[in-house]
Amino acid sequence: MITPNPGLQVLQNKLNLPKKELLLEIELNGKMKFEHLMNTIYNQLGICHRVLSANVEYVNGYSFGSVQLYINVNSEDYQHLESYLNKNKLLNTTVEYICRKYL
Repeated sequence: MITPNPGLQVLQNKLNLPKKELLLEIELNGKMKFEHLMNTIYNQLGICHRVLSANVEYVNGYSFGSVQLYINVNSEDYQHLESYLNKNKLLNTTVEYICRKYL
């Protein structure tokens, strides 16, 4: 008997989820290094991002300041990211990016 692979079903469903373009600002408060945060967002959460601006100060190895990212994610991936940021006590603000298209 052939059984369907449940992982494949989840992947197929995930590909069809609508994505939103978001601008995300994260306040760095010394609880996490900037490099570690960027690595976690990309490698562990699987979210591609572009750094729009970063104002980061390093004091005794701790990162302080803010970073603005452009991300294109579905709602499920964004919820994982938001949960991760809140769990690590990183203040964050998100705004939906809307671009007008002229014909």
